[in-house]
Amino acid sequence: MTPDLFLRGRIVFPDRIERGALVVRDGWIVDVREEGATAPAGAVVVDAGDGLIAPGFIDLHVHGGAGGDFMDGTVDAFQKALRCHARHGTTRLAATTTVARHEPIIETLKLTRRFRLSPEPNGSRVLGAHFYGPYFRYEARGAHPGGPVRPPVEAEFAQYLDFADDLVTATIAPEIEGAKEFALACRAKGVRTNVGHSWATFDQMTEAVEWGVRHVDHLFCAMSDKARLRQSQSYPMRGGVLEATLYYDELTTEVIADGMHLDAGLLLLAWKLKGPDRLALVTDSSRALDMPDGVYLIGPLDGGEPLLKRGGAGLTPDGAGLASSVMGMDHMVRTFANLTGRPLWETIRMASLTPARIAGRDHDLGSLEQGKRADVLVLNRDLAVQRVFIDGIEIQPSE
Repeated sequence: MTPDLFLRGRIVFPDRIERGALVVRDGWIVDVREEGATAPAGAVVVDAGDGLIAPGFIDLHVHGGAGGDFMDGTVDAFQKALRCHARHGTTRLAATTTVARHEPIIETLKLTRRFRLSPEPNGSRVLGAHFYGPYFRYEARGAHPGGPVRPPVEAEFAQYLDFADDLVTATIAPEIEGAKEFALACRAKGVRTNVGHSWATFDQMTEAVEWGVRHVDHLFCAMSDKARLRQSQSYPMRGGVLEATLYYDELTTEVIADGMHLDAGLLLLAWKLKGPDRLALVTDSSRALDMPDGVYLIGPLDGGEPLLKRGGAGLTPDGAGLASSVMGMDHMVRTFANLTGRPLWETIRMASLTPARIAGRDHDLGSLEQGKRADVLVLNRDLAVQRVFIDGIEIQPSE
């Protein structure tokens, strides 16, 4: 029988940081005790010292790491990426696809199912897939390859929705042909839908909300706004994806807080208008995470798009534009807290409980509360990850 785990120190709760202790039994938090409480007989004691005990991070938009991209469609790539993100404190993630041909997407969905049901022992656990591409607007594809961008047709997307139980969410540009049919099919299968890589108008976003869309990918990035839409219609000026995201309370969203994509002002704007319960931190990290500077691919090795890692940023090959990120969730937490001055407990909530709620998993994930899974991090004073526990078991992601 596995002994209880007793973690004591400064605990990061959703609304405060407070000294106390957690009792973990059989992978679940069974008690939250006050400072000075005695450990159960025979329990393994973990003392965070002057560090923090925090909930494991949850990343809903992540492509890879340590040289592996989920779209490579190989066990090795999944293992590399999952171990890599665990090192950065991510205990659960949505394996995110890219624009690609049909066959590589299917292979990635198959592996997502495999790793969801049979986890990598020393890596992040797979919640499912974030189906992301190929149903983008071509002009808004960003750093994704243009050739495989296409509108949704039922003969194809029905095959993707055969994996509905393995899909955390699916992204669509609502202005393209077939978008409504895809969104409604997702809704019928219980798959959450996002808007991303879109130049939709405010009116088109309103329709998307009526279809059931409830989330918008990487706020401020690869999306329409008043200025973009004015290029096609000078007056009256129209709002786009950006304005609709900020307006609709029904819509949650996310930011890439790597310090490269968005400055402090934009992060604060997003926080003020959406609030910490409707704004998640994501990495949007590529295979270049934990790799040296150089050229890598976004997406599958066969058909991916080149990315340049340089100076802590993911760039287009000419160095003129951004292309994904190259940092982990621990960096996103540190950067958001430092740039915005928001309380640390609130920032960590945006990397744990908020994404859990967006994914429909806040009943058992995302916070250190009695009755939830024991996904726990021990962080030092500089918020560097020292130890990682998933379901109450310490993992060794460097192995």
